[in-house]
Amino acid sequence: MSNHVRVRFAPSPTGPLHIGGVRTALYNYLFAKKHQGEFILRIEDTDQNRFVPGAEDYIIEALNWLNIPYDEGPNKEKNVGPYRQSERKSMYKEYAELLVEKNKAYYAFDTAEELAEARALAESKKETFIYNWSNRQSLKNSLSMSAHEVQQKLEAGDPYVIRFKTPENETLQLTDEIRGEIQVNTKVLDDKVLFKSDGMPTYHLANIVDDYLMQITHVIRGEEWLPSLALHVLLYRAFGWKTPKFAHLPLILKPTGKGKLSKRDGDKMGFPVFPLRWKDPKTGEYFNGYREDGYLPEAVINMLAFLGWNEGEGSEKELYQLEELIQTFSLAHVSKSGAKFDPDKAKWFQHHYLQEQTTEKLAEEFQKILMQKGIQADLPAIEIVVNEIKERATFVQDFWDLSHYYFKAPAEFNPKASKKAWKQDTPVLMQELIELLKSTEAEKQEELQTEIKAFITDKGIGFGKIMQPLRLSLVGDMMGPDVFHILAFIGKIEAIDRIQFAIQQLK
Repeated sequence: MSNHVRVRFAPSPTGPLHIGGVRTALYNYLFAKKHQGEFILRIEDTDQNRFVPGAEDYIIEALNWLNIPYDEGPNKEKNVGPYRQSERKSMYKEYAELLVEKNKAYYAFDTAEELAEARALAESKKETFIYNWSNRQSLKNSLSMSAHEVQQKLEAGDPYVIRFKTPENETLQLTDEIRGEIQVNTKVLDDKVLFKSDGMPTYHLANIVDDYLMQITHVIRGEEWLPSLALHVLLYRAFGWKTPKFAHLPLILKPTGKGKLSKRDGDKMGFPVFPLRWKDPKTGEYFNGYREDGYLPEAVINMLAFLGWNEGEGSEKELYQLEELIQTFSLAHVSKSGAKFDPDKAKWFQHHYLQEQTTEKLAEEFQKILMQKGIQADLPAIEIVVNEIKERATFVQDFWDLSHYYFKAPAEFNPKASKKAWKQDTPVLMQELIELLKSTEAEKQEELQTEIKAFITDKGIGFGKIMQPLRLSLVGDMMGPDVFHILAFIGKIEAIDRIQFAIQQLK
């Protein structure tokens, strides 16, 4: 195994990629790039019964959208491919057979019915059935049978599996890069199936063989694989291969902190748990994604980075560009305990990165929304609006609610706001304001502000007597930025039309 860092992200194409999986991919990517190594994508599709069409493309698209593309993998073939386990299945049997030859594994001919009987018998004695050193000699396998019997069964084509021969009573000293030293006694382990009767390897065998052949130096994966660590280390030892370093990432927890974050939590609380929108090919059901909900990839990356990692004691920094994350990321600062998902924090990151976008880019995105609503507006005009409202927005989709009155006259008026702003003498005052707008040559925001404020001062009335009904007339509510900005943008003719409509509607 090379000292040159090589890591892999190895998802199963069984559906959309959960953000827990995305975080695993991100940490692998950051670790690889920090050490000038390779980030490899391997598709673990040995379980064809659970294979979902489109899932592999979804995984690749998600990584590309987040700007964490893989260096090697499907369609980026190097000399250790192919990168789909289904395309590598011919090689696994020889490795399983090699372990049998080395007396590290054995053939097991027990039928499903026989194993069910053994399990029932153990339960009747209030015991747990584990296929291992304690009973393997009394079960139907090549350890309890003569070599002649085994050969006969193999030649007859009797179905079998290959099981790992776990050491009987050995205390393993295991090291995890995040959790430190772990002790496991082999007597509590079962003899896992490595090769199935259908000719396919189990995850355990394929995973180890592929990591070895792909020269993986660090296995960075989710906490759910921690119980398999002992078996995987034993497999490396059985083959006589150098063991990679292992790091098991903490779970991403529900916002309540109790239990693993699931799709149902997102449905219930109104936030996505997938990077991209997903349509279930079987049910036709749609699930929201961060991209389609309007999140920027930078916000998602920053949010995921903090779900289990921070720069270290004393650091209060929360906003990192991807390149900064690469420079500062360390497995030593990954937490052992679960990380609570915070939907509000995700929006906080999104708000920050939206403000960092150029006005031109945001205006282009907003123009698409306006066009969908049948509103034609040129980009320079949209940029004026975006500059005024973007500070209050978290998503581009928010722009319409924050600025619709720039592009469309109100058709109705908020009753509560109307009651507050529109008094008995308001129509007369608004008509006088119309006359002022007709007569003045002022066009710009500052000029209009000077003229109208002078008008109010001359009348000797409070500013609210004019400014509140003016805002209501232009907007339809008591909301929005500087009313003179709106007035200058829509122009005096449009403003007069809106004030006249308000006078008619609010009699």
